[in-house]
Amino acid sequence: MSRWNTERPSCCSIEAVFRKILIANRGEIALRIHRACREMGIGTVAIHSTADEDAMHVRLADESVCIGPPDARRSYLNIPSILAACDLTGAEAVHPGYGFLSENAEFAEIVEEHGLVFIGPKAEHIRTMGDKVGGRKAAEAGGLQCVPGTADALTDMDEAREFAGRVGYPVLVKASAGGGGRGMKIALDEEDLEAKLPVARAEAAASFRDSTVYLEKFLEHPRHIEVQILADANGRVLHLGERDCSLQRRHQKVLEECPSPVLDSAARESVGAAAASAARDIGYLGAGTMEFLFERGQFYFIEMNTRVQVEHPITEEVFGVDIVREQIRIAAGAGLEARQEDIVPRGHAIECRINAEDPETFVPSPGRIDQYHAPGGPGVRIDSAVYQGYTVPPYYDSLIGKLIVRGRDRGECLSRLERALEEIVISGIRTTVPLFQEIVRWAPFVRGEYDNRSLESWLRSRSMDV
Repeated sequence: MSRWNTERPSCCSIEAVFRKILIANRGEIALRIHRACREMGIGTVAIHSTADEDAMHVRLADESVCIGPPDARRSYLNIPSILAACDLTGAEAVHPGYGFLSENAEFAEIVEEHGLVFIGPKAEHIRTMGDKVGGRKAAEAGGLQCVPGTADALTDMDEAREFAGRVGYPVLVKASAGGGGRGMKIALDEEDLEAKLPVARAEAAASFRDSTVYLEKFLEHPRHIEVQILADANGRVLHLGERDCSLQRRHQKVLEECPSPVLDSAARESVGAAAASAARDIGYLGAGTMEFLFERGQFYFIEMNTRVQVEHPITEEVFGVDIVREQIRIAAGAGLEARQEDIVPRGHAIECRINAEDPETFVPSPGRIDQYHAPGGPGVRIDSAVYQGYTVPPYYDSLIGKLIVRGRDRGECLSRLERALEEIVISGIRTTVPLFQEIVRWAPFVRGEYDNRSLESWLRSRSMDV
């Protein structure tokens, strides 16, 4: 049970759509979900491994259950243990957060089969959109244009050569299941394709237990644009603008901003309406994100994430919508309160993903945090579960916090971001804060003139200059 547990005052029970929710995650997203539940008057159950017994979400939750050792396969991915925790505590619903089991259709089905509510989309949509080939077909049926690619999973090298010869090199080999850059390889010519196709399959099998891959035309200088949507059981779908996630390293997002500095209002409304229409066509339920590549004025659908995104706070800051609260309300059968015309952007927001990593080599840097000071002031928000004296465990993702800054416009937002990065103190471990202190002064970023390749090119050139 929680060591910081306090009696819940009756005034907090403003919209208790559930009595108790089990949070099937850890770290900052588990704490984010707890905070939303607390404000809604909902009790929380934290699950944790033995490595996370001192975690902030465990300390603040109303109840906590240890479900296994540090190895995620025996704890945060252990479905029987999670269900046992639900049974032990009487939780009515499960919020999976992001990562771990959040996009596991089997987990969603099992939760529902045990009489619990899964706070997320239907299992069929997790399964369809989680499979990149199936997701492409569903998106195209919903009227979205996709990057030219193979209609089905690749079966042999001849098929790969034929497609690549037709659309032209370079091409991108992609894992059909999963994401995050694993099972993804760029092939520059036929010889390169023959070498990288089996490597991509092996990576996909190791990461997702599914060696299925497909091919897409490789776009040279796209922006990564994603659209946040919310859909209720009444068939109402809202789009909450777009996020620009083009600053990436090894296909992993590093910094995101909302709105995108390269879209005008017409393009913004067009892609938002298209994403909402496609979600409506498939009968989607809950929060989701449609991801696109944007190049030369054209949007190409690439995938849908059927969960809350790491970068959801910048949308919340600009549009004033609590996305986690809406997830919970929708799962409880409540309809969306806002109309599309109510969804109006106000200002600009940027998020920096702060990782426990060396800012030069990106090698993970777990360990004890000796000093911690969060930045503050107008327009500054930090979503983190760390504290002074906390030990970052070596077993999980290195993300330890998200610095979110909002301004009346992009210029003010950049000024506040620079100030906040000067104020933040995290000592005892290495973090990527110094990298962001450089990025905020990097001319292409300041001008908003960057694409998916820009950050890696700059990092390479910077290392060569040292």
